[in-house]
Amino acid sequence: MNTLFRLFGHLPLIVLHFIGACVGLLVWAVSARYRRTLAGNLSQALGRNALLRECLANAIEAGKGAFETAWVWTQPQTRLVKAVRSTSGWEAMLAAHAKGRGTLFVTPHLGCFEISAQYFAAQTGPITVLFRPPRKNILAPLMQAGRNRGAMRAVPADAAGVRQLLKALKSGEAIGILPDQVPREGEGLWAPFFGRPAYSMTLAARLAGNGGSSAWIAFARRLRWGRGFHLHLEPLTLPEGAPAARVAALNSALERQIRSCPAQYMWGYNRYKCPPGVTPPPAD
Repeated sequence: MNTLFRLFGHLPLIVLHFIGACVGLLVWAVSARYRRTLAGNLSQALGRNALLRECLANAIEAGKGAFETAWVWTQPQTRLVKAVRSTSGWEAMLAAHAKGRGTLFVTPHLGCFEISAQYFAAQTGPITVLFRPPRKNILAPLMQAGRNRGAMRAVPADAAGVRQLLKALKSGEAIGILPDQVPREGEGLWAPFFGRPAYSMTLAARLAGNGGSSAWIAFARRLRWGRGFHLHLEPLTLPEGAPAARVAALNSALERQIRSCPAQYMWGYNRYKCPPGVTPPPAD
């Protein structure tokens, strides 16, 4: 599997995107469960029944995202930097980061969510990102090698990893979190996400603005025909107050970014599931 992954990683991005598009359509065609989850989540966000073309477009983009991961993990960071064809908000982020109070990047599963931290590490300096181990342990060594290089360090989403994340932020470095994964019991609360309660992590909302640090939503929009990516950065400001209000505001900010590029969001993920041990949200 690792050898196959590395072979895929050395193919041109346009070829990987073509293969990924075909595989994405195949998965959509053979998996009724995937079709239901994708269509249900997409319909929830759109406020109406998702059209067939919208579901197919998302399946295609999901396939592209899966295969481009091999490319991101195996290509040198210099090539990843060149793949980011343009940016927005980059200079403003650099100015805020230069104050030395730490920077939080909140990166949803939108576009190529693997490349933004790599780009920062290669261009700017140290960044520590929180991750969950892959379901397939056979890919763990490749993932570790692909993420832990240069000024980028990946730490597991456990108590020890969170401590390393906090240490990096307090040291004035950058950290990255994927905020739209369903957390474990005790690590989240129910908050609206596209009009439906979703068990949402509290960590990102707690760290945003911590100690005078700056916070940004970051995502890399996939360009057509394998031309690369546009890295978009937008400042994230959450209201003071109770965790529930901050998490709800974070979800609302994520929604705005996702609506700007809905085809490239991971709608096939079961975002509304109830984790083991968590009390379900009250019924409407």
